[in-house]
Amino acid sequence: MVRIVGFFAGLAFVSALLVAFVMPREKVEETAAQYVHEHREEKKISFSFDNPVWGKYDRQQLQRGFQVYKEVCSACHSLKHVAFRDLEEIGFTKPEVKAIAKQWSTEVPSINEQTGEPATRKAIPSDYFPSPFANDTAARVANNNALPPDLSDIAKAREGGPHYTHDLLTSYQEQPADLVKKFPDIKTPETLHYNPAFANLNIAMPPPLAADDQVAYADGTKATIDQMATDVSAFLMWTAEPKLENRHRTGIAVVIFLLIATALAYGSYQNIWRDKKH
Repeated sequence: MVRIVGFFAGLAFVSALLVAFVMPREKVEETAAQYVHEHREEKKISFSFDNPVWGKYDRQQLQRGFQVYKEVCSACHSLKHVAFRDLEEIGFTKPEVKAIAKQWSTEVPSINEQTGEPATRKAIPSDYFPSPFANDTAARVANNNALPPDLSDIAKAREGGPHYTHDLLTSYQEQPADLVKKFPDIKTPETLHYNPAFANLNIAMPPPLAADDQVAYADGTKATIDQMATDVSAFLMWTAEPKLENRHRTGIAVVIFLLIATALAYGSYQNIWRDKKH
């Protein structure tokens, strides 16, 4: 009796699978984001560190990128995993780093030694970059309830890394009329901004790079929107992976070592078995 019940239960299960296989699927509703991302050509840009073997950072570009972060991005975005003294790795001298820390617009939380009460002080090179807001609540209040992400590791946290960052910064535009016509319910709200590089097309962050010459580069480079986006994207790649060049050098050394070891092992094999009969 149990076998008969089991047989019919199995038959019913197999029948249900066959019905599900042959029945026509419901068409998945196309979304505006899906439509835009499928029909949009992503912007391509080349960075000096893209090569997985020989890639290295352009120190001058990193310093320009830091200037863009300092003058544009730092008003909303923190860099909590980077210390001021780390800037020496991209070419700033110790006196320059000390001056950058001392002149930073946001002071560092501290304790008054005399009263024991919370206080603030000027930053020193060993301090990490302070957040522009006291806490997440203050950040949301200042940004229409949106929480600006920390940028320390953003280049590694987003698919595409610095290429995505550059694409996002340079893709702000008016929402196309034909897109609204095709998808009437997706008109960008007044509190958001249309950006086809963003996952759902509407982003809370206003265009941070709104015009050319928004910063004045010390080395005389023309500060176009594309140039500023490229430089700050490279800088944020460095903050996320400051040891990239060391990793590349180590990889090259390991490959050379393995090649030499392989040649020596093969030579030893030939020498040991040279007079042996197979």
